[in-house]
Amino acid sequence: MTDPYTSSSEFLYPAEDAQQILSIAIARQTESGELTRAQLLEIADELGISADTMAAAEREWDVKKYELADQRLFDSQRKQRFQHGLAQFLIVGGGVLVFQLVTGGWLWNWLLYLIFGPWALQVSWNAWRIYRSNEYIYQQEFQRWRRKQQMKRVVGGAVRRLLGSP
Repeated sequence: MTDPYTSSSEFLYPAEDAQQILSIAIARQTESGELTRAQLLEIADELGISADTMAAAEREWDVKKYELADQRLFDSQRKQRFQHGLAQFLIVGGGVLVFQLVTGGWLWNWLLYLIFGPWALQVSWNAWRIYRSNEYIYQQEFQRWRRKQQMKRVVGGAVRRLLGSP
């Protein structure tokens, strides 16, 4: 095998490696880190990529970037909900422990079971789902959330049109 850095002979890169190398090279080539559409089309032309292929790639990227933005929002909302639930658990649990200590512990076992039993299991389960989620389940939850968001937008738009507001 030849050294790709010093040899001018044919060296085959896997498609993903080639894409990453080109991405790094393009980023280094542009001073501002941004390219005009004309520059992008020129680079594509030099690489032998047709205008139709570029147009299809642009359309695909437009769809993908909205999905990525939705995914970031979904992840943020999930983490915020979890953190809110964890804070509630810690505040109530701490309050119960203080109450138990002040009253001498006459309800100790029953309250401890309620606070550190099912509720603790639920908080633990939520943490597991958010921070160690299965990709399949994550995609199902994300797609379900995304459909709800899209329905909210559609219904909100229809209501605004019915009420005559912009």
